[in-house]
Amino acid sequence: MEPRMGDYASVVQIIQLILAPAVMINACGLLLLGTTSKYSIVLNRVRLLNDERRKLVRRAGEKTFEEATRLESLNRQIARLLLRARYVRNTVFCYSLAIGLFLLTSLLMALGYFAEAFNSSLSVMVLFLLGMVLVLCAVLFAFLDAKRGYDIVMFDVQADE
Repeated sequence: MEPRMGDYASVVQIIQLILAPAVMINACGLLLLGTTSKYSIVLNRVRLLNDERRKLVRRAGEKTFEEATRLESLNRQIARLLLRARYVRNTVFCYSLAIGLFLLTSLLMALGYFAEAFNSSLSVMVLFLLGMVLVLCAVLFAFLDAKRGYDIVMFDVQADE
């Protein structure tokens, strides 16, 4: 018995529908991989600067002008890096939530296909669009992080002059 063209078209259509969230899950996963690495680096930098600041504060009685200047510079850098860490954290959260929404989209699509009484088209569309909005938010936070990172480097270079 040969497959009917209508059955074949519906199978192809279902595969295409399922691929959109799968592609977005893959894309967000790759972006999340790079972002979590950056998050770790920023947090490590905050820890190192904070450790240096603590050591300078411990020697409070014997502070020279250079140490006082360095302490002020450290305080400013830490404050700016913490803001950058918030941007990267928000990027990670947005990508993670988007992946969750794309997974739910795929599950609802499968549920709608196998349970014909369950009409999932509106919820699938809403979840997918919410996932895309979260990806956009993640991109905006990543942009803010990149800008903040550049500002911090410029501050660091100017502070040493």
